[in-house]
Amino acid sequence: MFFGDRSDAGRQLAARLDHLKGHDVVVLGLPRGGVPVAAEVADALDAPLDICLVRKLGVPHQPELAMGAIGEGGVRVLNERVLRETRVGERDLAAVEEREHAELDHRARRYRGSRTSVPLDGRTVVVVDDGLATGATALAACRVVRARGAARIVLAVPVAPKGWTARLGGEADETVSVHAPELFFAIGQFYRDFSQTPDAEVVACLDRNRAARDPVVQDTDVRIPVGGVTLGGRLAVPEDARGLVLFAHGSGSSRHSPRNRAVAAALNRAGLGTLLFDLLTEAEATDRAHVFDTPLLAGRLAGATEWLSGRPEGAGLPLGYFGASTGAAAALWAAGDPASPVGAVVSRGGRPDLAAERLARVRAPTLLVVGGADALVLDLNRRALALLRCENRLSVVGGAATSSRSRAPWRRWRTSPPPGSPSTSGVRGQYAELTLSMEP
Repeated sequence: MFFGDRSDAGRQLAARLDHLKGHDVVVLGLPRGGVPVAAEVADALDAPLDICLVRKLGVPHQPELAMGAIGEGGVRVLNERVLRETRVGERDLAAVEEREHAELDHRARRYRGSRTSVPLDGRTVVVVDDGLATGATALAACRVVRARGAARIVLAVPVAPKGWTARLGGEADETVSVHAPELFFAIGQFYRDFSQTPDAEVVACLDRNRAARDPVVQDTDVRIPVGGVTLGGRLAVPEDARGLVLFAHGSGSSRHSPRNRAVAAALNRAGLGTLLFDLLTEAEATDRAHVFDTPLLAGRLAGATEWLSGRPEGAGLPLGYFGASTGAAAALWAAGDPASPVGAVVSRGGRPDLAAERLARVRAPTLLVVGGADALVLDLNRRALALLRCENRLSVVGGAATSSRSRAPWRRWRTSPPPGSPSTSGVRGQYAELTLSMEP
């Protein structure tokens, strides 16, 4: 027995990786057992911690035999030899992929929530598990990480069988283990405590690492009284925030939208505060007439802006609007008020046509982001652009669908972007680009 538990194993493993300190390193743990080990390594290297989600593509009727693997970001690695020998057809392969993609997405939501994955492009990536037995998962993880753009891969485990590196076929640039015994039956034999790692522990490890590395964010639930109703919201303000962005959600969405929460988190990391709130009460949201009542929604947004300006968190900070779908019309309508304090407006897949009579009055710089696959919405945005008299820009994301009318194309693009297409993180960067330029 070599380790008391996974945390002990992680500390021992970290001591073997000291040479990576000061490098641009990302540590990836293989859920679930590899994450507590990876957390200790990330702490020792002062590196960001993330998970490496890999799903094996098992041969139908022989699932233990891997014909490939998939990972996040649409990464797909196939074993052509196994495919040839087992004669698995395209239809069977597609069925297995669809099932494993669903499980991959489910686990990503469970472990990360609204957080985005840590970028790997050009970085040294340390892939960590609590041990290595057959090496199949580690091999798939290395291939997926390489496909995601890692410049150098270090596969690190506390324990593995003697001669284990030969099983990797050179997929890792460096391999590190604390122990490599000849007598090896199972990983658990080398741990005093090898109890199953619960999902909650995985999430807690990721949260602790993020809290230690991200700017201090005051994140609170708020109640906003406006126009005779009280709206629920979530206010997040980083320490020394440079501005605040109010989110105007579209039809069928709310402050709990994973997509908008991911954008808000990116803005928080960039030093901007965010207010995600619902423009309608739960009872109002069931009435479609309210959803398209642009003056009503704009009035709610303006009221929330006034409320925020009167709070200590918003005092003296430049303000911006981020609108999606029908919420974009509300943002532009509110920004068209001559008394509006807003310094920038960003619309994602929005309906600016619903605010046509106010567009010429908007003075704040305005960015319209539309998916290239949204032909109708793209046409509406191009027409709206001709009505704007402020500094403005239309950004078209090739191959993407950002409106609720085209969610299936959006999912296809997100999983497998066309060559040359920007990533979803690049789109979030566009949101931040204009908002960061806000002047008080």
